[in-house]
Amino acid sequence: MSRRRMMRLGMSMRGLGYHPAAWRHPSVPADGTLRFEHYVRSAQAAERGLFDMIFFADGIGIRERDEPKGSLARSGYELVEMEPMTLLPALAPLTKHIGLVTTASTTYNEPYHVARKFATLDLISGGRAGWNIVTSWSQAEAQNFNRAEHLDYDTRYERAAEFVEVVKGLWDSWEPDALIYDRASGVFYDESKMHLLNHKGKHFQVMGPLNVAGMPQGRPILVQAGASDPGREIAAASADVVYAAQDNVASAKAYYDDVKGRMAKYGREPGALKIMPGVRTVVGRTREEAQAKFDQLQDLLDPLVGLARVYASLGDLTGFDLDGPVPEPQRPPQVRSSTERLLARARAQNLTIRQLYQQSVAGGFCLIGTAQDIVDGLQEWFEAGACDGFNVLPTHLPESCEDFVDHVTPELQRRGLFRTAYEGATLRENLGLKPHLNRYSAAGAVSASAAE
Repeated sequence: MSRRRMMRLGMSMRGLGYHPAAWRHPSVPADGTLRFEHYVRSAQAAERGLFDMIFFADGIGIRERDEPKGSLARSGYELVEMEPMTLLPALAPLTKHIGLVTTASTTYNEPYHVARKFATLDLISGGRAGWNIVTSWSQAEAQNFNRAEHLDYDTRYERAAEFVEVVKGLWDSWEPDALIYDRASGVFYDESKMHLLNHKGKHFQVMGPLNVAGMPQGRPILVQAGASDPGREIAAASADVVYAAQDNVASAKAYYDDVKGRMAKYGREPGALKIMPGVRTVVGRTREEAQAKFDQLQDLLDPLVGLARVYASLGDLTGFDLDGPVPEPQRPPQVRSSTERLLARARAQNLTIRQLYQQSVAGGFCLIGTAQDIVDGLQEWFEAGACDGFNVLPTHLPESCEDFVDHVTPELQRRGLFRTAYEGATLRENLGLKPHLNRYSAAGAVSASAAE
């Protein structure tokens, strides 16, 4: 009898939550992103809920713009926070099972730096490290790293693909049994099992070897979040987990089938990649209680912060009545198609400006209701073959994370959709992924087999 497929769950822990008014909520420490105990409480709650991983979608600059003027000072969203590659090693000894995943940019790092840091995190955590691969996208980040302008799209993804291959190669520098520590003979390592990468490509020249070895997972987990065609190729070729962003089951299934369908040409099986769309959840003992929780956050949303959410499409609307109709764009739109969709929705539903920006804040895949309602929605996607699990985007931390753990996790378990205990010691094992096979060990095994 085949074992029932289990849902995978990540808890996204960036900032104070994924609602822009989270910092104003009475249960949220407004200065929490600068307090270590805030991260500890959320991480330990997610582990209590048996989540596969906590996930930090990091940025290396303040990417929100002060448009309209005064909105940035009121947002509190992704403005000041701890650097995650310093934070995660501190969280490692305060957790035991949960994966520790964060972003490192392929545009503003070098492969050797990334390979070394994540290898070290894997050692510190006992095999729970994961790297979220991003190319970075904002001008603010470019201007923090000696550039007036961001790299063009094609160059960013071309560099990213090569970057990932270099990091993977560096992680394989030492075969699992290369370090022999033979005191009697005086031999520290087996020379035949240490390998120079000697990479010479368009963007990087890296000799190697990596000066970190013995990672418990063989190598850290690779997470990727790109929806573009080049991003899908990187995911199909290398990723263990994809953080997807579809907002309905049909588009999620189309994305799932497309990315999984690309894997065969890279010699990979579909089960080697877990696709986990983001989902915001607001859970209550009743539907009315859940809606009241969400409405409380919406009521805390400063109008300028709300207007910032539609600024790129509609321009500055500060001079208009917020409870009046949505006007025509006040400037040429940055992305015409998204502006047209936004206006079409406003006209079809006869929305006011306030209602439109409140809808924009609540956009994406969002489930509001009882634990049974939430699990109904998650189960529909999961059983439709649209995902392998979800990356939960809490509206406000730590309360939203704790609500999920206390109410939704037990309902998932009751339906047999989620674990009742961690299966292994490493993130790779808990995700149900096969052990990593070092490329040189694999090549030696193939050669030995051919010789026989």
